[in-house]
Amino acid sequence: MSPESERRTVTERRRAARGGRRPGDTMGFAPLVLVADDDASNGARCVAILAKLRFAVAPAHSVEEAIKVLQALHPDLIVARLADEPQLRAQMAADPSLGNVPLITMTAENDDPAVLVEEIRRVLRG
Repeated sequence: MSPESERRTVTERRRAARGGRRPGDTMGFAPLVLVADDDASNGARCVAILAKLRFAVAPAHSVEEAIKVLQALHPDLIVARLADEPQLRAQMAADPSLGNVPLITMTAENDDPAVLVEEIRRVLRG
């Protein structure tokens, strides 16, 4: 045991918590991202990057599979190829409960993983 003079009298010295959590974050919340890509290598790379950053990821290997996953899981965000966007938007317009799910298309501008992750974070926070 340490002498009385060496003991701290205050239980917590920091006024605000440090780290990545923000005041509005919900404990245990991991945004669910639906990754729709029929190219196995691109889809697997995107899923691996997002999973490493602790996003919950639901992969879909076709537009039809993405629509089924979309209806079943109601993800927080969809990442899809530019060619698949019209079909997904049409399905989302047909189902009113899915109309407000943001959709990010993978293009040449966000092919870099860091750019794609920043875009995902911007959309989820906005």
